[in-house]
Amino acid sequence: KSANPQWREQFDFHYFSDRKDMLDIEVWRKDNKKHRELLGRYEVDITALPMKQTNCLELPLEKQPGSLLMLIVVAPCSGVSISDLCVCPLGDPSERQQISQRYCIKNSFRNMKDIGFLQVKVLKAVDLLAADFAGKSDPFCVLELGNDSLQTHTVYKNLNPEWNKVFTFPIKDIHDVLEVTVFDEDGDKPPDFLGKVAIPLLSV
Repeated sequence: KSANPQWREQFDFHYFSDRKDMLDIEVWRKDNKKHRELLGRYEVDITALPMKQTNCLELPLEKQPGSLLMLIVVAPCSGVSISDLCVCPLGDPSERQQISQRYCIKNSFRNMKDIGFLQVKVLKAVDLLAADFAGKSDPFCVLELGNDSLQTHTVYKNLNPEWNKVFTFPIKDIHDVLEVTVFDEDGDKPPDFLGKVAIPLLSV
């Protein structure tokens, strides 16, 4: 019940410079669980923003009254990566030794924000639910840690997909939970849910 809401939330998106993605922002009004109304949207061209500085933007909503005030920072992100299993980061013993040194006890307080990172190898899924009429699914896997989200490619017409991808996340809160969700790609429609597992970092 506010025409001037303040959210004060931070979200981290992984933007790869070889892509021409736009940051698509939408503002919605929600009466109840079933009824929602789009109040406006705005697209931000990431490539037009200066690097390594805080950009304070007041964005007028398209075809609707009102505006958004946002702070956007485009900065190099260390630790985040997606790679194939055959070129897995940390595969080199000398690299692993450097990382062990970086996170040893005597260096614990050198950088308080550098808690560590998590590497996840998503190999395959077995006996998934058939979401299509033909008795198959088009599965892909989404990994979420805090506000970070990365996903695999889609394996079409397969209930036993093999992704063989390696994902690396920087850890910002040791109490975070890694959520791994499998979806069925459904064209222009929202993907169908095929299953989920949640893994607290403290259990690893």
